[in-house]
Amino acid sequence: MVNETGKLVLAGAPIGRAQDASARLRDALASADVVAAEDTRRLRRLAADLGVTLGGRVVSYYDANEAARAAELLEALCDGRTVLVITDAGMPGVSDPGYRLTRLAVEAGVPVTALPGPSAVTTALAISGLPSDRFCFEGFPPRKPGERGRRLAALAGEERTMVFFEAPHRLAACLSAMAEAFGADRPAAVCRELTKTYEEVRRGPLGELAAWAAGDVRGEITLVVAGRVAGAAEPDLAELVERVADRERAGATRKDAIAEVARAAGVPRRELYDAVHRG
Repeated sequence: MVNETGKLVLAGAPIGRAQDASARLRDALASADVVAAEDTRRLRRLAADLGVTLGGRVVSYYDANEAARAAELLEALCDGRTVLVITDAGMPGVSDPGYRLTRLAVEAGVPVTALPGPSAVTTALAISGLPSDRFCFEGFPPRKPGERGRRLAALAGEERTMVFFEAPHRLAACLSAMAEAFGADRPAAVCRELTKTYEEVRRGPLGELAAWAAGDVRGEITLVVAGRVAGAAEPDLAELVERVADRERAGATRKDAIAEVARAAGVPRRELYDAVHRG
């Protein structure tokens, strides 16, 4: 039988500056029986910055040990302990460890609560300058080019603003794939190092952002991409295929002709490429 004092606390951590931590987070870190941290060194550094003494047991809880550690933490919860989960930044379970333990706790009848904190998702959305009344969070795109292309192609008709995370060394390839899937003229914003000293937001069409990202871009990256305009007329692919043929007859290569026509029409290059080759 679950002791009613057992409780799982999902703690939102600052995404950049320790000063953004809430008073409730400070109190919870000091009072929790067990603190499960994605990176125990970063946790201790955060605690030091906040002037907090960690009173409970500290254990690691990251991707590689999440499944095994979740069972151990569930035992502590069922024994009446308060277990606090904290990841390196943002909210546990949102592209970070936390979902498995939350699911187990819910199934076991253990109370689950959250300490709200800064979110890279909503922070980037708010400052992107793109529509924010409706949005969806897509996490990290697949790393492999083929899988990434298929995932993005499936989102080409999405009308809500989309938010993604991406690693800096994959940013240029990801933006190029987005330009191909959504159209090079689709508005977007690259948000780098949010709330930190070197915060930077680059806004513009996906094609321009992809060219910019070909340089040396570093730091934590959040991407915000406008959705497809609701009610926009569907492109007449047959007409666009004929335009490609016209440019080929004028001496352009097929690749260049497809890229030029797709850019001008605001359609994904892959969609026009497929139409031309079905031809």
